[in-house]
Amino acid sequence: MRGRSDGAALSREYLDVLRHQRRLSPATLRNYAHALNLFLALSKDTALDQVQPAQIRRYVALMHSRGLAPRSLALMLSAWRGYFHWLVRHRGLRANPVVGIRAPRAARPLPKALSVEAAQRLLDEAPATPALMRDAAMFELLYSSGLRRAELIALNLDDGRLDLRQGEVTVTGKGARTRTVPVGARACEALKRWIDARQQIATPGERALFVGSRGKRIGPSLVGARLAAWARRRGLTQHVHPHMLRHSFATHLLQSSQDLRAVQELLGHASISTTQVYTHLDFQALAKVYDAAHPRAKKK
Repeated sequence: MRGRSDGAALSREYLDVLRHQRRLSPATLRNYAHALNLFLALSKDTALDQVQPAQIRRYVALMHSRGLAPRSLALMLSAWRGYFHWLVRHRGLRANPVVGIRAPRAARPLPKALSVEAAQRLLDEAPATPALMRDAAMFELLYSSGLRRAELIALNLDDGRLDLRQGEVTVTGKGARTRTVPVGARACEALKRWIDARQQIATPGERALFVGSRGKRIGPSLVGARLAAWARRRGLTQHVHPHMLRHSFATHLLQSSQDLRAVQELLGHASISTTQVYTHLDFQALAKVYDAAHPRAKKK
């Protein structure tokens, strides 16, 4: 295991093991082969038993600077880690220099939110049938209280968690954390209309607040499909899904209140770092206003 030729021979042997013993797909094998050839090019004549973790980190930094995406870097490291693991087990290498080394984190995509105007347009409808009354109540509640879809679906009519007199709802979210959040006036009105009409759809004895056409608790896929169809009917061109209403709730509330801790509590996030993503959304909204209105921001 002294030179490049030895490394090339060993990498071919390792790929044969993956092909014949682990039966990896041709596409995966090509990815592994590319990663191992890249390692040979980077390490040049360095003996395999002399490769150190610091070198691996330098290789990762170099490929990152050349524009290799974090996901591609993670795949590359996975191939290297597996190769060195095989060398340790079957060729007497003393240590795996790739253990514990991780690729840089991918940039976290910002959640998409509706504008205030789009949210108003989406919800400004007078439903005429029980099914539409149910839909209006669900969507008003998602946007009014920032609920997750699973939290919405789990609500029951008879357990006292929904209190329209007080204008609040109690839900149990991730990590079995329970929180009570306000329900806005428009959502309360929509919920009252739906509860009055619910008996026309619900089967006798069904506890679920929201039920589907068969009278049983509504399913998550139906909630998403109904919201997407509702948005199209209201003329919104973007795809609207239930979590987008939660994002919109958080974004609009933060824009108005500037209280990140309160938004964290209302969303039920265990860590405020999860909530901080909405500060970026808030800045984007402010930047658009600035670019449109400030005389020093207008492009020539």
